[in-house]
Amino acid sequence: QAQLVESGGGLVQTGGSLTVSCAASERTFSTLAIGWFRQAPGKEREVVAVISRSSQSVFYGDSVKGRFTISRDNAKNSVYLQMNSLKPEDTAVYFCAADHNYSDFMTGRSIDYWGQGTQVTVSS
Repeated sequence: QAQLVESGGGLVQTGGSLTVSCAASERTFSTLAIGWFRQAPGKEREVVAVISRSSQSVFYGDSVKGRFTISRDNAKNSVYLQMNSLKPEDTAVYFCAADHNYSDFMTGRSIDYWGQGTQVTVSS
């Protein structure tokens, strides 16, 4: 049972940058695809970025392409989401998630593990 803990959220001005991190307790972390979702008040949860087990495949949601970068360090059981050129519409709770199947993130299938989320607020 993987436990995921997010950190690094906070308040940033429009145009600024922020990196959120996800640390996992799972010893088999390197066998899991990791993704970031976000959910803003009154809106549906959306997938932000996904990275495969070996970092060979990455996916970005249309709204963050060219601004966000996902990366992972399997030696540290950690995944990072570097967010640049932030906009007020990026304000949301950001959730880290893990699954044995990379494609599950894009097909809407149930995800195996979830973190508690970290708040990111972009002021205008």
